[in-house]
Amino acid sequence: MHTKRSHDLFVHAQELIPGGVNSPVRACRNVHADPLFIADAKGSHLTTADGDDVIDFLGSWGPMLVGHAHPAVTEAICKAAARGTSYGAPCEDEVRLAEEVCSALPSVEMVRMVNSGTEATMSALRLARGVTGRDKMIKFIGGYHGHGDAFLASAGSGVATFSIPGTPGVPAATVADTLLAPYNDLGAVKELFEAWPDQIAALFVEPVAGNMGLILPQPGFLRGLRELCSKYGALLVFDEVITGFRLSYGGAQGRFDIMPDLTTFGKIIGGGLPVGAYGGRADLMRHIAPEGEVYQAGTLSGNPLAMAAGLATLNILKHADYDALEARVHAFVEELQEILREKGVPVQIPHIASLFTVYFTEAPLMDFASVQTTDQKLFETFYKQMREQGIFMAPSAFEANMLSFAHSDEDFARALDAARNVKF
Repeated sequence: MHTKRSHDLFVHAQELIPGGVNSPVRACRNVHADPLFIADAKGSHLTTADGDDVIDFLGSWGPMLVGHAHPAVTEAICKAAARGTSYGAPCEDEVRLAEEVCSALPSVEMVRMVNSGTEATMSALRLARGVTGRDKMIKFIGGYHGHGDAFLASAGSGVATFSIPGTPGVPAATVADTLLAPYNDLGAVKELFEAWPDQIAALFVEPVAGNMGLILPQPGFLRGLRELCSKYGALLVFDEVITGFRLSYGGAQGRFDIMPDLTTFGKIIGGGLPVGAYGGRADLMRHIAPEGEVYQAGTLSGNPLAMAAGLATLNILKHADYDALEARVHAFVEELQEILREKGVPVQIPHIASLFTVYFTEAPLMDFASVQTTDQKLFETFYKQMREQGIFMAPSAFEANMLSFAHSDEDFARALDAARNVKF
């Protein structure tokens, strides 16, 4: 693996951009490596600034489920760009994309487009507070819902990766109404509702945790959250920024047959372009301005390029064989796990659909506390040697790897061969 050009770019970037990156985990500091700068992407492969070909197991952190530069998506973006990149006014494609999202998820009767997953969760929280007249919210320790102030209490993803203490820059009063519970702990959630029965506006949850690494919900957990929210009059909000259209075309809620009140989206519905959305029951969504009294706005919301890319992506996914991809990923993960176990290291690899995380531990993984006991040194060793052999994975033990329909059997075989060469 050649890295001189990437290294030189990173050195220069650090003079101009905080930490040399525009999103913290990309810096690869926790694995003591420089980031790889990318020059090109196609299908399941990336080309680095140094000209090396690597297999992408990260997928731009989620949106590239149909692969990079899919011809249909690229064509849609180019045609849209030729018609202008931003109008500051409505366009037909945002109506069409809203229709696709609503038809895919029965819980979503109306949807509002925004520009990122963070915008979506911030807006959904404001809506929940406005509708219920309550201030408090529940989130799970290690759950990440974007960098909005109220969500940064005990957050996962980059906050966990860099062990940032508390929420610097966020006034204590801002997170005072954020209540915390361990993921998969229904009893703790029940205690919070019993302590604040008339003050909780919403409960936010990643239905499958993807920002403390991948942690699956225990049987009955999501159903229990639905029942508690209904009992105490709080809104159940599914953060499907990662799981939406990835766990199934109907998202996690379709796969687990749970109806949240509100859902947040990002990643996939823009086909790789900056986008987000939040939606839910029509009686709730009608409270948003200009129809209602809860204000939220965005000049680039419904951007014609993002809408065109999203439409093209969802049209591909609508006809995709999710079961076949999951079966291939399952077979790959099981073999990868066996290869690593034969090396004498403690390892387990939770997986679902096209997501997986490699944890170096034998302890049961239920929540963020258990994830924090995993061996970070072993992870660093594994990550570096896999990357050196051309396998581009999430550079943090607190993130999920995200595969695509573009990944071939040859890609999986190459990754397994790389794992066989890893020395601990």
